[in-house]
Amino acid sequence: MDGFNENAWWTLPENFDVPLVTFIDEAQEEHIFGPEDLYLRRIELHSNTLIQLERWFTASGQTRVTVVGPLRAKMWLMDMIRSVGSQQAYHQARGQVMLHLVRSQPLTNADLDASFSMLAYICGLICHIFFGF
Repeated sequence: MDGFNENAWWTLPENFDVPLVTFIDEAQEEHIFGPEDLYLRRIELHSNTLIQLERWFTASGQTRVTVVGPLRAKMWLMDMIRSVGSQQAYHQARGQVMLHLVRSQPLTNADLDASFSMLAYICGLICHIFFGF
């Protein structure tokens, strides 16, 4: 089989054990995945994930987004989706940068690390503010 890699992420059962799920509205879905899901496959390829979109999943018309794949990639995508949909300008801008990145090129370990180092910084800041450590 040409191009088959026995160590590819989709051959590892643990990448399917715990799908991450979120709900987004129609406008956010179109913004992220494009009209008629134009960017969906590219985002999947660049993030090494599979993404299932279930439109009108809730009574309010939201889309359920289910992501499977390596844990760091799933968490990175969920962070991007949350950031794009944030009401805070900083998080929205960060989400836009992440969205552009995953649409334009495959994610690297450095991309994944950058997202998690920011998350660790925010968690540390929250602990310091609320708990004094």
